[in-house]
Amino acid sequence: MLDIKQIRENPQLIQERLDSRSGKYDIQPILQLDRQQRELEVTRSQIQARSNEIGKIVGQKIKSGIDSQDPEIQTLRDEGNSIRTQLSELEPQEKDLKAEIAQLLLALPNLPSDSTPIGKSEEENVEVRRWGDEYIPQNQNILPHWEIGEKLGILNVERAVKVAQSRFITLIGAGAALERTLIQFMLSVQTQAGYVEVSPPLLVNTASLTATGQLPKFAEESFKCADDDLWLIPTAEVPVTNLYRGEILAAENLPIYHCAYTPCFRREAGSYGRDMRGLIRLHQFNKVELVKFVHPSTSFDELERLVGNAEAILQALQLPYRVVSLCSGDLGFSSTKTYDLEVWLPSSGKYREISSCSNTVDFQARRADIRFKEAGKKGTQFVHTLNGSGLAVGRTMAAILENYQQPDGTVLIPEALQPYLGREVL
Repeated sequence: MLDIKQIRENPQLIQERLDSRSGKYDIQPILQLDRQQRELEVTRSQIQARSNEIGKIVGQKIKSGIDSQDPEIQTLRDEGNSIRTQLSELEPQEKDLKAEIAQLLLALPNLPSDSTPIGKSEEENVEVRRWGDEYIPQNQNILPHWEIGEKLGILNVERAVKVAQSRFITLIGAGAALERTLIQFMLSVQTQAGYVEVSPPLLVNTASLTATGQLPKFAEESFKCADDDLWLIPTAEVPVTNLYRGEILAAENLPIYHCAYTPCFRREAGSYGRDMRGLIRLHQFNKVELVKFVHPSTSFDELERLVGNAEAILQALQLPYRVVSLCSGDLGFSSTKTYDLEVWLPSSGKYREISSCSNTVDFQARRADIRFKEAGKKGTQFVHTLNGSGLAVGRTMAAILENYQQPDGTVLIPEALQPYLGREVL
């Protein structure tokens, strides 16, 4: 959530930043309601002050010996009753205005950072670096991961569709074992890097999705339970960030690093016809998520380290990838700056996203009311939150099945995974 004070004091700058994003956002209704609310607040404060004054005067007169039924006292009491009636009308109006402003603020995305490239679509994203060109396969006849997976008997789509519907997949035998191995490997690497593993709920309430920015804007992307205020998580970012919702943390306990493996559930609304085959775009997929709670002065440095933590997995698996800085028009709703890691998929001859690492600064913390307090200082500040995939497990498996595919139809197992999986080849 954006700070209403920031919007009030810098309306032109805020509007320009919002205009650099995709979509249309207008802050004028917010500014108009804010003016009305502040004018009403001034009026209410003045009336309340007069009410307090009347109470004080009446008390003094009675204390001095004037009869409580004296006409002067009665006139003051009548004025006081009139004021209370006015206050009873003004207070709900002010409350309603504040609620309306809050709802409009919830619909505004985060502002792109100064270092975020300006652009309208993914075509204007900026490549930062590449790694692992020497590991790009020279074999020209590489099958797509879903075809080699079916040939190896480790992946089945038809039975998954029978059980559920399209955009679901079943892994069998070595396929299921490889996915489990990848999860264990990713968690091991990240816990060794200083992240504390958590296993959070897979169902979250509306307040949790609102805090991290999925609601109200992206309700159609999530699966909601019919009879409860519960939603299936689209990413572990949601429950892990909300572990600290409404809390004031001690500054000396920052930074806090968490990693979590969870299944993730997304409707993929609007993506029909895209990536209908394979492991790239499913309704249910596994992911290891990285979440940070940090001091505001360090958050952009923490973003660079977060990207490095995700890169460490790809480098250990010797999978070619590139790092891309997303332009303002391609940013996620809650992000101020995002780097995507895109892994090389030889069957399609292009890089595909495998991790998205974002700094949300105080945007999520303001919605979730997560603050910190420094010893010896008055007041509190909002923490900065960051999140990133470390990594998307299915997409990592897809990259392995293609990049490690051999001309004879076998698939080598990356050396880093062999001790976990107990085999060298599929």
